[in-house]
Amino acid sequence: MTDGRSQFARRAVLRRLAVAGTLGAGGLAGLLRAAIAAGHGNAQGGMRSIKGTVTIDGQPAVIGQQVLPGQKVVTGPGSEAIYVIGKDAFLQHENSEFGIDRAAGVAVLRYITGKVLSVFGKGKKRLDTPTATIGIRGTGCFIDAGQDSTYFCLCYGGAVVRPKDNPRARKWIRTRHHESPYYIDSGKSGPAFRPAHVDNHTDDELVMLEKLVGRLPPFHGKTDSRY
Repeated sequence: MTDGRSQFARRAVLRRLAVAGTLGAGGLAGLLRAAIAAGHGNAQGGMRSIKGTVTIDGQPAVIGQQVLPGQKVVTGPGSEAIYVIGKDAFLQHENSEFGIDRAAGVAVLRYITGKVLSVFGKGKKRLDTPTATIGIRGTGCFIDAGQDSTYFCLCYGGAVVRPKDNPRARKWIRTRHHESPYYIDSGKSGPAFRPAHVDNHTDDELVMLEKLVGRLPPFHGKTDSRY
């Protein structure tokens, strides 16, 4: 695909998202520029789109602001944030809390509560939720974190999932296109893993996030992109 066609494709994806209401008002132009730049290897980090009430460590977030280790991003009702950290990109939905840290040289992403769609570049990372820890290396996933149960869809890639209250019940998951979503429970008094349906995230959103960091998801080109 030529550079011109690549830019046209990136614009088309983002315009579809804007029409569908996925991007907040005023966020399209900035995301469009970022996605086009990412296609040339110049992905910009920090907050790319802010809708409603979004804070970083209790202070209002602003476009371009970096999310640093030890900080926490919180979205209020009807709010949403899209941001890039290195080669990883995130779409955080309303009423959600997310933080980033490091432990023993490994990036730790803390899904404290709520819904976050994430795409990751190469490198070992640990995802921490109230009910499970998840080890990944370059994947895309959607997490809805609750105190008693975590919804986890590995959209593509590989992951090792360990329920916190029953780590021996760990599960290795590998997918190409949302094949194995689960609810991950404590495992104290019943099964730690319950099969689930794909919900609350779309392929268009994954394409948008991956393009912000100069990549394409492995399913790119499929026609059925919504769930």
